[in-house]
Parts: sequence; structure tokens; C-alpha cells
Amino acid sequence: MLIISIATVCSLFFVAGILFGGFIGGTLFSNPAPTDLSTATIANLKSQGIHDLTGLLPVEIFNWRNVVTLQGFIMIMVGGFMVGFGTRYARGCTSGHGIFGLSSLQWPSLVAVIAFFVGGVLCSYFILPYVLSL
Repeated sequence: MLIISIATVCSLFFVAGILFGGFIGGTLFSNPAPTDLSTATIANLKSQGIHDLTGLLPVEIFNWRNVVTLQGFIMIMVGGFMVGFGTRYARGCTSGHGIFGLSSLQWPSLVAVIAFFVGGVLCSYFILPYVLSL
């Protein structure tokens, strides 16, 4: 006789909900219109070697053969480590601090959200162009 605990059933419903929600979001609620970018953004991306702007993610960066290059290693492995380290160091993720922390008027969440935005701006202006030039 197979006995399944309540926690196992809840976990299975959770996984099924993630899969079903992803399917619904990707098929029923997808927007076939191209992403609108400003002419300055398009010129900036083309100057950095990104020419295919048809999808949500640039194909020149996010593809399987780029994973084994130095550029891919830096963007995926080092970037993933930095996200994980920052989440642990800030004691929460960007969504947690931005939504729950700010709505409950938590001072550390305000500092964390400001740091997230400043870090994102600095990385997009200084680190990303360097990594794309490798």
C-alpha cells in the first residue's frame, strides 16, 4: 500500500502549477508583437555587436554555443554566482525586498533596492560592454 504524505501532494501540486502556469503564460498570454526599443538603444546594441533584435533575448549572447566561451562563462557562471551571493548577502531577493520589504516600510529593503538598481546600472554601462567585447 502506497502512503503519500500531505507535503508530497502539496509539492506535486506546486510543481504541476508551475508547469501549467508556464504553459499558459507562454502560449495563451504571449504577445506576438515585436519588442519596441528606442533608436538610441538599437544603435547602442548594434555598436556592441548585437544585431538580431527579433526576440526577447539577443541571440548573439544567449545561445548554446556561447555557453562554452569565455564570454558565456562570465555571463552565466560569474553572473549566476554574483546573483546568488547578492541574494544571500542582502538576506532576500530583489522581489522580496522590492515588494514585501518596501510595502512594510523596512529601511534595509529600501537600501537593498537602491543597491540593486545602482548595481544594475553600473553593470550595464561598464561591465556588459567589456564582456561583449571579449
